[in-house]
Amino acid sequence: MPKKMHLAWFMNFTPDEWREPFGQGGYPWDGRFYMEMAQTLERACFDYIMIEDKLMVPQTYGGSRDFALKNAMMVPKHDPAPLATAMGMVTSKLGVVATMSTMAYPPFLLARLCSTIDSLTRGRFGWNIVTSAEDLAAKNFNMDKLPLRETRYEMAEEYMEVVNKLFDSWDKDAVVLDRENGVYVDPSKVRTIDHVGKHYQVRGPLNTVPSPQHRPIYVQAGASPRGRDFAARFADSIISVASGPAEMKAFRDDIRERAAKIGRDPDEIKVLFCITPTLGETEFEAQEKYKRQMSSEYFITDTLASISAITEIDFSKFDLDKPLPEKLVTNGESGSLDKFQQWGSGKTLRELVVSGGGGLVSSVELIGTPDQVAERMGEVMDEVGGDGFLVTTPVLRVSRRYLMEVADGLVPALQKRGLARTRYTHDLLRDNLREF
Repeated sequence: MPKKMHLAWFMNFTPDEWREPFGQGGYPWDGRFYMEMAQTLERACFDYIMIEDKLMVPQTYGGSRDFALKNAMMVPKHDPAPLATAMGMVTSKLGVVATMSTMAYPPFLLARLCSTIDSLTRGRFGWNIVTSAEDLAAKNFNMDKLPLRETRYEMAEEYMEVVNKLFDSWDKDAVVLDRENGVYVDPSKVRTIDHVGKHYQVRGPLNTVPSPQHRPIYVQAGASPRGRDFAARFADSIISVASGPAEMKAFRDDIRERAAKIGRDPDEIKVLFCITPTLGETEFEAQEKYKRQMSSEYFITDTLASISAITEIDFSKFDLDKPLPEKLVTNGESGSLDKFQQWGSGKTLRELVVSGGGGLVSSVELIGTPDQVAERMGEVMDEVGGDGFLVTTPVLRVSRRYLMEVADGLVPALQKRGLARTRYTHDLLRDNLREF
């Protein structure tokens, strides 16, 4: 019997493919387009939808804000937490995951917000843990620049200690609702945390009731050795980009080994690899669509603007038709940079953009009919060992057409092969993730 794979979707609360004939255009900011998107993904039995976030207006590419604003590249970008709540209120099974930065939220505020949304969604909320990787974002939060990456991880580890203590500051059965004796909460089951650490000082307890999951699921993307340790320690689901099945398997095996070494059950962690399928009614149609996409007037510059924003390296300074002059380093998203630049490959910058397939690199090439792509996804999962895929789009823009191609074309092809669930069997997001 084939092993089922988990499916998730990666998106931004930004304009969709507004330049294209099948783009929504109009006014996406009331969230209706994205709420309908969540309902479509629930119909396709996805595990969760994840909303990415950044906390600045990019100005690295070309040295100004002009390109980002004119082309709607990573801006405008609205807050994911209210949208996640709205998505959760119009669905009943789909998990909703919001990206929130440990730099931007005091631990108490974040824990309270997560607890509230998890209650509103009846146990289907997740937090995508990021530390932020842009000095431009730091300048919006009373800093001149970000701490070094190692310091950010040190702070994040203490941050996680604090929020976990806050979630545990109420026992699961603290609310007794004893009408006869007039007691709503048993005071003996609520306590302060009195945390005093190197970076944070928090008294507690939370002032919210325990949510259905008690804490949200934790999603994380860590590529460096320190990032992998962090993810293996805390994450329920890890999102990753790799270059082919062998690298995917090596990454998953490494995470599971790190988890086992610290006493976690590796099966509690679901590693989902980013993919960007290109689907057509025939293989030829899919290949032609892919070629059109890669040769789009905007594709190269949009991709370079996106990678510039998250690495704070201005890629407009490099010749498109030559290899990068040196191995680039950053205090920003170093894992994303390394995957993009493929140092030593000899590829020109233009070839790097095309081989990357957009703002997020696809872990494996998937071009063809829904049946062909589904078959290949099953083969890859057999090679890797699990756990599933995170579907995204080139330069993180989505259209109704692409959404329907995946939900009504690819997913049924996966289900037909026994590779994807046909119904939800649990109410809580954590339970659906651990189902297989």
